[in-house]
Amino acid sequence: MSLKITEDCTSCDACVSVCPNTAISAGEVIYVIEEDRCTECVGAEDTPQCQLVCPADCIVIGTEETPDQLQAKYEALHG
Repeated sequence: MSLKITEDCTSCDACVSVCPNTAISAGEVIYVIEEDRCTECVGAEDTPQCQLVCPADCIVIGTEETPDQLQAKYEALHG
């Protein structure tokens, strides 16, 4: 399940530096998560780090993916 950022985002920038896949960037209005790069931190951490640091609690489940799919995506990104 790659994550997405809702319109409740305050653009605080807290999530950007904790993403192990550099999947988060500034959009036109709010921050966005690149679905192809989001692994919910599978392969790097036990829980999604962006959700832990988000003061607005605006990072939610986007696309449903299995843990195996997320791990494969992580391995493709990091070799």
